Amino acid sequence: MIALVQRVCEAEVTVGDETAGVIGAGILALVGVERGDDERAAERLVERVIGYRIFPDAQGRMNRSLTDTGGALLAVPQFTLAADTRKGARPNFSSAAAPAESERLFERFVALACERLGPVATGRFGAHMRVRLINDGPVTFWLQVEPRNRS
Repeated sequence: MIALVQRVCEAEVTVGDETAGVIGAGILALVGVERGDDERAAERLVERVIGYRIFPDAQGRMNRSLTDTGGALLAVPQFTLAADTRKGARPNFSSAAAPAESERLFERFVALACERLGPVATGRFGAHMRVRLINDGPVTFWLQVEPRNRS
């Protein structure tokens, strides 16, 4: 599984004219699921996203995590993160998990994050979404977790 995490002052995702999720300061996590990902990958990705130290401490060093700061999480499913872009001029999605499996593991990611953080704002799986954010820094990291048995 993959998460592109951005430290944000605020973020919002809309579907049509409806706000699906909105947060203040915290992390916007765009989450992609690859073929072969499993429950353990979802668990480990949640641990990494909420425990990754990307917030400044008193000295201004990135030394605090989302759990340390009490910040919010906006999780947005993003299938395109699983694209193979190593060659050609068009992304190849053969490494992406099937939609049903992707949705299941994204929902598992959200449920686990809720257990650890409380309410988590989300985008809507399979919908055309618009994401607005104010990136704080800017600070953006690519986190990837491989399952034990990649197929």
